[in-house]
Amino acid sequence: MQKRVTKAIFPVAGLGTRFLPATKSVPKEIMTLVDRPLIQYAIDEARAAGIKEFIFVTSRGKSALEDYFDIAPELERTLRKKGKLDMLEELKSTNMESGAIAYIRQHKALGLGHAVWCARRLVANEPFAVILPDDVIAAETPCLQQMVEAHEETGGCMVAAMEVPKDKASSYGVIDIKEDFGSMVSVKGLVEKPAADEAPSNLAIIGRYILTPRIMQNLNKIKSGSGGEVQLTDAIDAELKSGHDVFGYRFRGQRFDCGSKAGFLQATVAFGLARDDLRGEFDTYLRELMSMHQAAQ
Repeated sequence: MQKRVTKAIFPVAGLGTRFLPATKSVPKEIMTLVDRPLIQYAIDEARAAGIKEFIFVTSRGKSALEDYFDIAPELERTLRKKGKLDMLEELKSTNMESGAIAYIRQHKALGLGHAVWCARRLVANEPFAVILPDDVIAAETPCLQQMVEAHEETGGCMVAAMEVPKDKASSYGVIDIKEDFGSMVSVKGLVEKPAADEAPSNLAIIGRYILTPRIMQNLNKIKSGSGGEVQLTDAIDAELKSGHDVFGYRFRGQRFDCGSKAGFLQATVAFGLARDDLRGEFDTYLRELMSMHQAAQ
């Protein structure tokens, strides 16, 4: 029986330069998608998957993240006094128990692999998840929950995967497929950001991972790879070379790249239309906007 995954690493040390000037003072992970910050979607997904320990790899200027998950006694008293109990209940979802979150600094921006490696002492000898908050996934069953359930059967390392156009493969880590089982593939190799004509498939890795503690040992040995950074995919590929199992999991859901402005806007529209309290007015506005745009053409 596989040991259950109860720890998750959230690499949130990036500067978010694609969202300047907003990210000059606001961490990208705190930017709101409808009415919740990106990090809240990641935390909610982790909780649904049974995660109990949350490890944030941060950097200078990210104190707003710590404040967000802290209790706000004055605000809670005000809401209670005014009888806004629904808002008070919503606020409770942002609170974390003492000791549930750990914060670790990544002092140099040396890549995703290095960010994960920074949490090595807290992971110890247990399997763990990695969640990239930039990748927001709308799914009936949260993506990491799907993966945790599949991982209980397979063990090993597992990466979330989705099909991408061949000409977009150079933006992702790409899976070299050994055997395809439908929702699951066994992995022969991983290639980080290959040239479009050299990609072994169009099955790309996106920001959800379940990894064995051996990954930390692999990261200890890896020097900088693609882009001058320590690549997590290189450490996973080392597992394959050592004869250990790695699987790609085709999750059920829609992924939005909220690390880009276009992706963030697309997610805002999709999540806005999914809300019962917003759908009617928002849908009407979008239809009117499209009509005006078509008329102008």
